[in-house]
Amino acid sequence: MIKVLGFCASPRLGNSKWLLEQALQAAKEHGDQLGIEVETDYVTIRGKKLAGCVMCQQCMKDGTCSIKDDFEELREKWYEADVILYSVPVYHMGMPAQMKAFIDRLGNSNYGRANRIFGDKRDGSLKPLQVIGCISQGIHAFSGQEHTITQVINHAMISGALPISGDGWESYIGAGGWTRNEEGRNALEEQYKAGEWDAEIVMKSSTSMARRGVELAYIIQQGMKNAPQVAQLPAYLSLMERVNK
Repeated sequence: MIKVLGFCASPRLGNSKWLLEQALQAAKEHGDQLGIEVETDYVTIRGKKLAGCVMCQQCMKDGTCSIKDDFEELREKWYEADVILYSVPVYHMGMPAQMKAFIDRLGNSNYGRANRIFGDKRDGSLKPLQVIGCISQGIHAFSGQEHTITQVINHAMISGALPISGDGWESYIGAGGWTRNEEGRNALEEQYKAGEWDAEIVMKSSTSMARRGVELAYIIQQGMKNAPQVAQLPAYLSLMERVNK
């Protein structure tokens, strides 16, 4: 089974949520077409309390964060997923503060989790090999969509995951869209239903990325089942936890 997590990084219910829902539906339908069981889940930063990292270094010991808010819940969802699709609105040329707080703390927490697994024999970092894709949309064109997607790609590589894009020509590094200066929460959905070309492009790139994510996650899963020499290496222990489940 492939677990696909939709992570909505918007503090409001609107365009980011709608695009993510379409991507999750595409992932599920593609799994059905391929005969692969796909389970989808959805989390959002909306209504969540996510404080910024204070670098107390508590998590460096065992992966446990000293700040008691909603981070741990989201982190466990992240660990369990084979594919993570982020849908991120552009805020000041980048991602919203709540998502930045989450990935800052996740990175340090991953380091502590690796320490717990490796102990004194640590000679590298964990490679959980989740497949990570990013959908980013904003009110204007060229207003930070690529910057935001690049931030997520960097986050994926630092986390030992694999960044993925959709199909070209619509998707070079991820799925980027804009609402053509419309502020409405349902702007993209309405434009798509009206046959607006720009909305169709971001929809196509979002759904193709979801389908490729399912395929790559399945390839990784099946490959590790047939590569015991690699599967037993410490770096892949967290990946094998998911595969064995």
